[in-house]
Amino acid sequence: MKLEKTLWKAALAVALAPAALLAAEGSFERTLKVTGPVELEVTTGAGTIEVRSGSAGTVSVRGKIKTSSGWFEGDAESKVRALESNPPISQVGNYIRIGKIEDRVLARNVSISYFIETPAETELKSITGSGNQVVSGIHGPATVTTGSGNLRISDIKNTARARSGSGTIELAAIQGHVIAETGSGTIRGEDLGGGLEGGTGSGDIHLRLSGAGPVRLRAGSGDVDAQGVNGSLTVNSGSGDIKAAGQAAGDWTVHTGSGSVTVRLPTTASFDVFCRTSSGHITSDHSVTVQGTIGRGQMRGKVGKGGVLVDLQTGSGNIHIE
Repeated sequence: MKLEKTLWKAALAVALAPAALLAAEGSFERTLKVTGPVELEVTTGAGTIEVRSGSAGTVSVRGKIKTSSGWFEGDAESKVRALESNPPISQVGNYIRIGKIEDRVLARNVSISYFIETPAETELKSITGSGNQVVSGIHGPATVTTGSGNLRISDIKNTARARSGSGTIELAAIQGHVIAETGSGTIRGEDLGGGLEGGTGSGDIHLRLSGAGPVRLRAGSGDVDAQGVNGSLTVNSGSGDIKAAGQAAGDWTVHTGSGSVTVRLPTTASFDVFCRTSSGHITSDHSVTVQGTIGRGQMRGKVGKGGVLVDLQTGSGNIHIE
């Protein structure tokens, strides 16, 4: 029995040894000169992308290569050497494209992570099939996409769009309009100066807004917390608590299938209000002039002189206006 186990382990070691020999790693660095605003496009099938602001007139690219090859796909070391000597970088004027490997055989089973410094005046489009991304300090616009991975975007002076098939999205100090979507994961944002559209299939949304603009949020299953709203607001959650606070400079529509709804508006605010809950209580810290009769789980009225509509609804949960 011991002999059989020994032979089996030896055979397994022999079988695995070639696979280990077929993996290889490498790296490259390139510096590109530019004369004005940069249009930057970065793609990788599997790997990290980091883009940060650097010196004017220069785009610095550092690539980290990981590759493996099967018996009939060529040597892994040869792939690395080919990519090190001729990395997938092209430049036409101030337009720079990074990551497109034309040779399909060379591209197979290759992962390249990119670490890039670019002038602040850069417009970015970056895509990774599977991997995290960090983008910081550029003017934008910035469009950042990953099939599976986390996204962290900060200090953008223009608009930003972030999309992940599965992963967390973190946003900070973005002056323009934001679109953030993830199939499964949490969306967090702070110091967001423009309007925002956000959605997650499964996860929470937590936002701290610092500027005016419409806000539209959707969560298939998760809590939503939006603070500092200054404009219209639309929030829908299949199942989760919703909290919102700010200035109702437009209509507010806040609905959840199951969960509590809490909104906070200034004591001097004037607005129309319509609240419904199938199972729960409705309370208000504001004085409400009720219109019509108060039905079970329903209230319609005016706060102050009335104005924009604050429409609050939950299938099962309490509603509170602070």
